[in-house]
Formats: sequence, C-alpha cells, structure tokens
Amino acid sequence: MANKIEIQNLHKTFGAHKVLNGVDLVIPTGQTTVILGGSGSGKSVLLKCILGLTTPEQGKVLIDGKNTVNLRENERYKLMTKFGMLFQSGALFDSMNNWENVAFGLLERKMNRRQARDIAVSKLRMVGLKPDVADKMPSEMSGGMRKRVALARAICLEPEIIFYDEPTTGLDPITSDVINDLILKLKEELNITSVVITHDMTTAFKVGDYVSMIYDGKIIARDTAAKMQKIDNPFVQQFIHGRAEGPIQVGR
Repeated sequence: MANKIEIQNLHKTFGAHKVLNGVDLVIPTGQTTVILGGSGSGKSVLLKCILGLTTPEQGKVLIDGKNTVNLRENERYKLMTKFGMLFQSGALFDSMNNWENVAFGLLERKMNRRQARDIAVSKLRMVGLKPDVADKMPSEMSGGMRKRVALARAICLEPEIIFYDEPTTGLDPITSDVINDLILKLKEELNITSVVITHDMTTAFKVGDYVSMIYDGKIIARDTAAKMQKIDNPFVQQFIHGRAEGPIQVGR
C-alpha cells in the first residue's frame, strides 16, 4: 500500500521548548490514521507542519512522494487544494448562511452562486442534512449540525486528504457517534485519506485503521487499531485507559 504522507525526522522548537523531536510517521493512502496524544504532546504542531502552517527546523513532510517543506507560495497553494480540514470549533462564518459556508472555496474561485449553492446542497446531503438547512444561519443550528456543516465544507472541493482536529470535542456521546459514522462513510464513498487528531478513545478506535501515539515530541507507538489496544507499551496503555498512575506524569 502506497503512503499518501510520510514524515521523516521532523523537529520543531519554540524558544527553548522542543515540541517535535524527530517524528517519523507514515500515513497510508485511502486509510484513516489517528494520532493520539495528551495536551502539549506535539500533535497539533505536527498537524500544522503537515499543513504548512508551521515550518520545521529539520526533517521532511512528503506528500505523494514530494517534500513539501519550504514550498514556494504558488506550489503551496496547489498543495492546499488537496486538503480538506474540519476544525475543532467548526470555524463557520457567522455572517454567512450554511450553504455559503460550505461553498466558500467555490465562491472564492468566482463560481456562479446558483451552481455553488447546488454543489453545497449536495454536500450537505452527503453529511445527512436536508436541503432546508442550506439557507439557515449557523447560529440557528445545534452544535452537532454545525459540525456537519463544517464537514460538508471540508469535502466541498473534493480533497484527497481530510484532516480532523478533535472532531467530537464538545459533543454528546450520541452526536459524537454520528460524526464518527460520517468519518467512516466519507472515507469509503470518497476514497480519501483521513488524518484524525484526537484524545477521544471511542473515536480513535472506531474510525482508525491505524493509530499512532505521540509523546514527548516523538511517535512512541504505531499499529492497527486492534493491535494498538493490546500493545505492550505502558505509556500507550496508561493513555488509552485514562489512568492517573503510570509513566506519564501530569502536573507533578
């Protein structure tokens, strides 16, 4: 199986704090890779390095075999068209209705508004929302529905890779499961590569084909979701079972 993304010996420092300390990770094409890690473990900085929002001091981020670190602006723009992003907060524009939010990228490309709306409605349907939602404002929606609108926006430009940043944060268990089912559905229907950043174990082991854990700036374990739950690694076991006692020390 080819790898859509390969991260090689990635280092990133902020001041005296080394956040990434030689990260190596492969993300297979067409699969869902979950990255686990506690607060301050480096998972968000790793995501920013992949997206090109932060530049590492050392290492490579290969996407389709091409190193994307330090790309020129026009090359970076082309690369970004491969990406869809579901932000933790949803990050919808309050001044736009739902279909305008979904079609934001199309409207930026000067697409005819009627055509853009039709595409947006089709994407809303894909995430389980009825057409009458299109003309409502985000403020009229529940948290779970706003998250689905944001997911429709993430797939609107038909990306090759979708990044999910804590996709179920702030949602109740039932709504979280709806989002998890959508992540699985979109992977199958759109044949996309998915990267999920989360500390929600239910999400991690439901949607993940592969699960990796980052700790102290390094990937300390990676395996299939089934094997990761049984892996003989005290750091992983403490984290996935939420135990206070263990090698990971918090606030001590």
